[in-house]
Amino acid sequence: MNLGQWIGLIALVLSLYILWQIRQVLLLVFVAVVLATVLNRLARWLQQWGLKRPAAVLLSVSMLLALLVGFFVLVVPAFATEFQELTTLLPQGFSRLNIWLEELRTRLPSQFTASIPDVESLTQQVQPLISGLLSRSVAFFSSSLGVLINILLVLVLTLMFLANPQPYRRVFIKLFPSFYRRRADGILTQCEQALGKWIIGALISMSVIAILSWIGLSILGVRLAFANGVIAGLLNFIPNIGPTLSVVLPISVALLDAPWKAGAVLIIYIVIQQFESNFLTPLVMAQQVSLLPAITLLAQVFFTTAFGSLGLVMSLPLTVVSQVWIKEVLVKDVLDQWNSKHTSDRELVVVSDYREVAESSELTQTQRTEVKAADEKPSVDDKTT
Repeated sequence: MNLGQWIGLIALVLSLYILWQIRQVLLLVFVAVVLATVLNRLARWLQQWGLKRPAAVLLSVSMLLALLVGFFVLVVPAFATEFQELTTLLPQGFSRLNIWLEELRTRLPSQFTASIPDVESLTQQVQPLISGLLSRSVAFFSSSLGVLINILLVLVLTLMFLANPQPYRRVFIKLFPSFYRRRADGILTQCEQALGKWIIGALISMSVIAILSWIGLSILGVRLAFANGVIAGLLNFIPNIGPTLSVVLPISVALLDAPWKAGAVLIIYIVIQQFESNFLTPLVMAQQVSLLPAITLLAQVFFTTAFGSLGLVMSLPLTVVSQVWIKEVLVKDVLDQWNSKHTSDRELVVVSDYREVAESSELTQTQRTEVKAADEKPSVDDKTT
């Protein structure tokens, strides 16, 4: 390689290193882009009803803020009260469980009693886990100022992207070579469409899960049925892990009333999740955007490893955008053109060899004339053109 190529390679490596070091900031920018895409689609829908662009943007942002405030007003205080009651009644629950296990030991044969765990041993095993969870909670609240700054940064960037997105789009397109900028602009449009379709599908799935969970918990008479249903719908945003986390709070609340309610809550949530994974998600996402389950799981592991907990939350939109770029750039622009490029190279070599034979002295003048006429004869593609 010459000096210019070495300089380009070093610049590329340094750029990748810098991007890796600021990956958390880039992820916050991506979160702002996703929120801006959601609000932009809502603003466009409001514009269809006769509103102008500034009024539609203001109304969409107001609706988002109202949803956030309503969530914290309706859900958080209720769960704070239930959590305090749960911490008070949790020792009583352990004592009842110990009494129940002792009665079970007296009724079962001696060869089965050894397999029944002791509450004290279970408590000793769970205690390190609880201590670690509490330490992480303390660390989370100690860094709450940083979390608040990140939230404010995302909100400000979202408003900037939403107010006038075209300048930022043009700046991003300028990062590509001049011959590829028109193609990059088309890929960005496809990313916006795919992200918008995925958001619609995700909102539909979350709403259905929230309604079904609310109805099931209301039938069982579990307290905070509406709040638990809302949390189940929100956690459904995180596939595979979110549904597992959503069952913890309603089971804890159900244990305050009766143990059988906790089992019934677990059964209801399993049924709802089976309905969601086997029927609802394939039906909804088939009309919006298709993601293979294995690819989704691998993407969750990768983005969680690279970006942390926020990467887990944003793994699906990251996967949707990455899928578009890989499909358009790697598959269509590189791999699909690979065979045609090599075929063209082989055709050039054949033509070159053909002409060398025609110009050789071993052929007669008549044969040279025939080869030259065949070489100058227009092909089928030339006639079609």
